[in-house]
Amino acid sequence: METKFWQVSATHPDLNIIKQAATIIREGGLVAFPTETVYGLGADGLNPEAVKKIFVAKGRPNDNPLILHIAEGKEILRLARQADGDPRVQQLISRFWPGPLTLVLAKQKIVPDEVTAGLDTVAIRMPQHLVALALIKESGVPLAAPSANRSGYPSPTTGQHVFTDLGGRIEAILESGPTGVGVESTVLDLSGNVPVILRPGGVTREALTEVLGTVELDPGLSDPRLIPKSPGMKYKHYSPRAEVFLVQGERAKVATKIKELTFHYADQGKKVGLLLTQESWASLGAEAEMLPAFYRRDLGSATQLEEIARIIYSELRKCDLQGVEVILTETYQTGGIGAALMNRLLKSAGQRVIKA
Repeated sequence: METKFWQVSATHPDLNIIKQAATIIREGGLVAFPTETVYGLGADGLNPEAVKKIFVAKGRPNDNPLILHIAEGKEILRLARQADGDPRVQQLISRFWPGPLTLVLAKQKIVPDEVTAGLDTVAIRMPQHLVALALIKESGVPLAAPSANRSGYPSPTTGQHVFTDLGGRIEAILESGPTGVGVESTVLDLSGNVPVILRPGGVTREALTEVLGTVELDPGLSDPRLIPKSPGMKYKHYSPRAEVFLVQGERAKVATKIKELTFHYADQGKKVGLLLTQESWASLGAEAEMLPAFYRRDLGSATQLEEIARIIYSELRKCDLQGVEVILTETYQTGGIGAALMNRLLKSAGQRVIKA
């Protein structure tokens, strides 16, 4: 099929384009749209046949649940029976919506099993992006939407990323430039007595703890032998075509190990990409210029993890476009947004961490 590619202002969305996109949604089609986190692939979340098309377009296993996106807080009552009697829900909505927080709650019968993979819970969030909100409102239905990429690959942070993966497989793409957060929303399970983070993301554990007190982490996030319960976390994810290796240790030792690995893989005839912080480049000093790296990128300061999280998917994709075969990067502190950044990097690397 031909995929329409519409440029839409992030601050003043063209209502005529939004109406056309909403018509596609109401007719059971798929539209990719920007959020503040990554681009999502939207379908009518109350139409089982439309939802099935998401799995086909992405090549996503249909036992992997989806997130429903809404444009008004009151819509949560129609979708989650738990929302009316759980005071934690309103506390979190008041603090973090619209924004990068997804709540997992006991669902209402109106939510199709195709969205929840047959579970008795549903994941819901209200995005902050004006284009996303306009599309949801005009469509008149909640949008079931995972990231708008082929399953397993790095999530898209521009409309062009979406077109590269899904052009010809979906009806339309709304392009509004790069996303602001760059990693997916935090998924918080409220279906039990103790809140559990199923996926770290744009809202930090520290911020959630300020509101709720105790907030636990899904054991599957730290133990690769276990399967996380979050939407989008069950299978291989965030991985470029290149092999990714994370180097961990003291700054000087990391620089030395990266230098050693760069020569090692280059000697094997492989194209090496280096995604390093400015501190690591500085530690390499003049030797950096002598490294046989095919692609190199300064990700910025290790003290500015929000910026690194914002660009990391884009950089992984650039490595693929350049034909890089091995990507060497480093580990980060796991406080704040660092938890989400490290979660995505470990997944993209298949948990391959080299100690320096």
